[in-house]
Amino acid sequence: MESTLLQITATAYLAAAALFVAPVVRPGTVSARIAPAVLALGFTLHTMAVLWRTIAVGTVPVTDFGEGLSFFAWLTAGSFLVLQRRTRLSAVGAVVGPLVFVLTLAAVLTYKHVENVPTLLQNPWLPVHVTLAFLGNAVFGLAFAVSVIYLVQERMLKSHRNAQMILRLPSLEQLDRLNYRCLAWGFPLLTLGIISGGVFAMHTSGRFWSWEPRELLSLLTWMLYAGLLQFRLTAGLRGRRAAALTIIGFGVLVASFLSVNLLPLAGRHGGGLGS
Repeated sequence: MESTLLQITATAYLAAAALFVAPVVRPGTVSARIAPAVLALGFTLHTMAVLWRTIAVGTVPVTDFGEGLSFFAWLTAGSFLVLQRRTRLSAVGAVVGPLVFVLTLAAVLTYKHVENVPTLLQNPWLPVHVTLAFLGNAVFGLAFAVSVIYLVQERMLKSHRNAQMILRLPSLEQLDRLNYRCLAWGFPLLTLGIISGGVFAMHTSGRFWSWEPRELLSLLTWMLYAGLLQFRLTAGLRGRRAAALTIIGFGVLVASFLSVNLLPLAGRHGGGLGS
């Protein structure tokens, strides 16, 4: 059942992505008004799929690569809907919509039937660790989307083209401010995700830190975002450079997630728990 729900969800996300992109490509299109509603429909269906899978496996559904992709997409879509409700930045949806569609489609293609969850993962700290870590990643995904729109907006302003489209995009100052807010929310979530992961490891293996590849990649990502926030706060880093570094940071984050799940790396996360 959850597989069917996930397939319908991917279709809804594709429709939402097209509706978000249309007014950016062709100014004057009114589809941006209904795009959030279509995305919300997809998110509702996705929530049902996640809940169904959670009940089936008995824990938060991130015990394989497909589940991790689905959970990532679900939290990203939900985070954007909260952001959209508060700020009405539909242009950011032109990046978020395709992103959640690709993640969900990949989850559909890598879907596996429910298997018995290892006893090691049947621990109350797992949902805490996974939810915090993935939610931080989702907020960083929003920062990535905002940064992409920032660079597009800046390029159009410098080229003095597409004046009608520029009027439909948020101001550079608004986008830069939103980028910082996303980073400021995502970083403590990532930090708490790493700490709770250490507590989870203490309960299962007796060691807070094992220096396995996933932990090292998480530390690298944490240091990158810590440096980015530090430079924004103390060195006045903002604008194009901040947007470019945010995009690079998200690229490192995605590469970390894919490498742990697709490469035969040793450790608790390798090829399994995609958190």
